Amino acid sequence: MPKKETGDKVIRVTLVRSPIGYTKDQKATVLALGLRRMHQTIEHKDNPALRGMIKKVIHLVQVEE
Repeated sequence: MPKKETGDKVIRVTLVRSPIGYTKDQKATVLALGLRRMHQTIEHKDNPALRGMIKKVIHLVQVEE
């Protein structure tokens, strides 16, 4: 039985707080999400790895589904 794909869903992630003053791994996660500047918005396909990254820096980003 094939798995149901969630690839059709798109998540918009916006950097709303600066990662300055936070740990190196949180700064690296923000960069890995593709966020370079404040108020920059990036669209990603929804998957569990992305959800984990967002959960790690949820205090720095705004998420729209």
